[in-house]
Amino acid sequence: MDTAAKIVVIKADKGFDKQIFPCYIAMVYPGPQTNKSEVLDMVIIGEDIHVIAKAVSTAIRERDAKVIQDLAEAQTEAGADYIDLNVGPMKKDTEETMQWLVNAVQEVTDLPLSIDTLNPVATEAGLKACRKRPLLNSASGKAGSKEQMLPLAKKYNCDVVISVMTDKGMPPDVESKVESIMDTVAYANELGIPNEDIWVDPILLPVSTAGEGQRFTVSNLEFIKILEDVLPGVKSTVGLSNTSNGVPDQLRPLLNRTYVVMLERNGLYSAIADPLDKELMSLVKGGMPKIVELIYKAMDGEDIDLSALSQKEVEYVKTAKVLKGETLYSNAWLES
Repeated sequence: MDTAAKIVVIKADKGFDKQIFPCYIAMVYPGPQTNKSEVLDMVIIGEDIHVIAKAVSTAIRERDAKVIQDLAEAQTEAGADYIDLNVGPMKKDTEETMQWLVNAVQEVTDLPLSIDTLNPVATEAGLKACRKRPLLNSASGKAGSKEQMLPLAKKYNCDVVISVMTDKGMPPDVESKVESIMDTVAYANELGIPNEDIWVDPILLPVSTAGEGQRFTVSNLEFIKILEDVLPGVKSTVGLSNTSNGVPDQLRPLLNRTYVVMLERNGLYSAIADPLDKELMSLVKGGMPKIVELIYKAMDGEDIDLSALSQKEVEYVKTAKVLKGETLYSNAWLES
């Protein structure tokens, strides 16, 4: 089949049948963008209980429940919808450790939990201990994950986050991401997991990575925009902070805040993010409509008079232009 035969233009008001079009490139006419500046209504999965943080790692190792519980309570009070328990690959005392962690958190919050580990034994232990319907985070299109993680989602009747990763690695463009996730979702459907229980993660990469970072930032905006048309019923989520990895600490929140607004406009359902970032939470809960409107205008390429804006407004506009690939990324993007 030649390349042209593989290209299909999909309009936002049309569904997609994989049986008819087994391969396509994401060339989308999305219809007019909305300019809504009301409450974004995004599900926020609190990211702060993460084993990569030294305090969390030490607390888990020493069974110091207070450190974990303080983080859980703070995220609950800040407005998180889920609490993510990210313990990485977890290779030691997996069942007992995960059960302890889940129970410690559930003593201080009624929020549902996101069980986030690559270890299927630890995952099952966590799912068993959950009192509310949890989210199984960390499934993917890799063979081992499909064979071990997805059956757990079915067994425990929980929602599941499935990333676009495969045994070949990270799909490099929108087309390959779509092909990857369609195959994995089809596998999940065969196990009895409906689309409505599936949250798709396109995997965000740092915008600071030379050239590649901005390309992935833009392609993920496109991917989120077409996901519902490609796989009706599925939800979407992202690890938001990945976008700003490698960026000077003082600049990271601005990238995260701006990008979450841009992704939400394109249909993002959820973000694994820091609910303790008050400005981010204000944005997603409708407290900063003028900033949201400015980000939308920057997305649409409108001519914006920066001289008429406050410094904060200028920073958001400049950041949106970096994230849409209009301005080349550097650590000094706000100074240009």
